[in-house]
Amino acid sequence: MSLHEILPGKLGFGTAPLGNMYRAIPAAEAAATVEAAWQQGVRYFDTAPFYGAGLAEERLGEVLAAKPRDEYVLSTKVGRVVLDEAEQGDRELGEKGGLFEHGNPNRMLHVWTADATERSIEDSLKRLRTDRLDIVWVHDIAQDFHGDAWLQKFEEARTGAFRVLSRLRDEGVIGAWGLGVNRTEPVELTLALDEPQPDGFLLAGRYTLLDHEHALTRLLPVAQEQGVGMVVGGPYSSGVLAGGTHFEYREAPAHIVERVARLKGLAAKHGVSIKAAALQFSLAHPVTASVVAGATKPGRIAEDTAALNETVPAAFWQELRAEGLVSPAAPLPNNA
Repeated sequence: MSLHEILPGKLGFGTAPLGNMYRAIPAAEAAATVEAAWQQGVRYFDTAPFYGAGLAEERLGEVLAAKPRDEYVLSTKVGRVVLDEAEQGDRELGEKGGLFEHGNPNRMLHVWTADATERSIEDSLKRLRTDRLDIVWVHDIAQDFHGDAWLQKFEEARTGAFRVLSRLRDEGVIGAWGLGVNRTEPVELTLALDEPQPDGFLLAGRYTLLDHEHALTRLLPVAQEQGVGMVVGGPYSSGVLAGGTHFEYREAPAHIVERVARLKGLAAKHGVSIKAAALQFSLAHPVTASVVAGATKPGRIAEDTAALNETVPAAFWQELRAEGLVSPAAPLPNNA
């Protein structure tokens, strides 16, 4: 089954912030944010053991346990096994060091073998208080976490996680599987394999207003040809497109700040919210099945829902194109 058939609606809720990304979030605030997403009609929730060493899954599961299981779609990820012992010293997270320093203190194993994949799924089911997962993503087998060693991790996943998830999909235990990454190369490599293929991929930060050229030319034509769907994660580029200061999980560099200022200037000229521009751009590509935005405050969910439904004039998109702020090859909403 394709992602377009599985996913309910165009807007999903991403729970990385609920793992205390960047800051410690009170439990009540986290629960209220998930509840707000539900009340706004969001029915797709994405999480991962990595987000706060299980904290995001626990917080999401606490709220969703009270909701009818058949009324929402749930995805989590494999690649990290959360242990019962505390981490000693700083976590080794590649370019993402310190990202979840306020999360659970548990030590995590970074492993994509068959046994680890099955254990990860079992543990996630417990933390999420559910009996099934709709989608499972193979998490972070890319350069940003592993540098030059990423191909070794990819091979571990190919012979481990990929095969386990293909079997579980064939048995009807899960609805779909794919990769959840911040780089296009692992997905490109996977789609070229002569093996059971994924149903889709969650690509974070690589198909946004600020960064889309590489995915547009290298990955998405192949995905479209093979009928593989995409969930766009990080549509606000780690927050810099939504009033924050982070890009790629770090303080935004000067050239990004300048580009965001240009985007916001054009948006203001046309009476468009920058959130609407960001969400609707990411959704305009036919491969995109859904866009997943994270939040830690209940009010942000209403903003996202409004942005999704905002009317954006064709003249705005046309001026973005004329100013070189979007690729000439990028599909624009309403064929602008």
